[in-house]
Amino acid sequence: MQDQISLSTHISRLSFLNPTILASGIMDEDAESINRILQSGAGGIVTKSIGINPNKGHANPTFVELDHGILNAMGLPNPGINEFKNELDKLKTITQPIIGSVYGKNEHEFIEVATIMEQSGIKAIELNLSCPHASGYGLELGQDPEMIQTIIQSVKNKVKIPVFVKLSSNVNNISILAEAAANAHADAIVAINTVKAMAINTEIQRPVLSNKTGGYSGKAIKPIGLRAVYDLYSQLEIPIIGVGGITTGLDVIEYLMAGAQAVEIGSAIYYRGITVFKEICKEITQWLQIHNYYNIRDIIGVAH
Repeated sequence: MQDQISLSTHISRLSFLNPTILASGIMDEDAESINRILQSGAGGIVTKSIGINPNKGHANPTFVELDHGILNAMGLPNPGINEFKNELDKLKTITQPIIGSVYGKNEHEFIEVATIMEQSGIKAIELNLSCPHASGYGLELGQDPEMIQTIIQSVKNKVKIPVFVKLSSNVNNISILAEAAANAHADAIVAINTVKAMAINTEIQRPVLSNKTGGYSGKAIKPIGLRAVYDLYSQLEIPIIGVGGITTGLDVIEYLMAGAQAVEIGSAIYYRGITVFKEICKEITQWLQIHNYYNIRDIIGVAH
């Protein structure tokens, strides 16, 4: 029976053996780590967010575990595209989809990095327009619908591979931003990124993070991500990739029922280890068997 159940899904021109994709920022900065994640059962992977030049990110402390999730303010550390393309060259024989996460301060930087990624064999681009803890990048650009359209159109005019857009819930209305992305012919919406938050050390009476604020991830933000996906599914005709607080197969099923066609998983690696992708797929399969479904695509959007 298990062999008859299909977990495969499709987003734009990409095919995934299962709906679990590694989210950007965790074990995705070098070829060896990327290979390990794919061998551990992930259907696909999103790379670390890469810019034109190397970036050291914020000073420590950049990470703290809270009661119901993880707070981080890494500040987009990365080796820069010229160094990172050496890692991409080692991955050209990989069959699973590798999606390149790109950030920049304007459309010209997005174009340059996306173009090099495409030349290096990346299968799709994910525009990071939602990072909440990097001044001049991410959310500072991604809360402006006109800027979103400009960046998407500029990148799509230069690359032939699909272009996804990762949006934030740290705005008044994510639907307006998603509509702008759809109007610019984005190939998919990725929702959501981490939630802007902070923690204070009561002994030293100062913020815990050196950047003061950071992005909150983990179980606590799942209802926020789920609501965003549910709302966007009613509004959009393009695919949605759900992100936020996914640690179990049931979490994935909720996101699919809300309208996502795949999900990205990050913090769950911290809680459940690198085998989390295989474990989640087993849990999804078991649920489908019990409820007499044979294809995971049959539950997409059923909550509507």
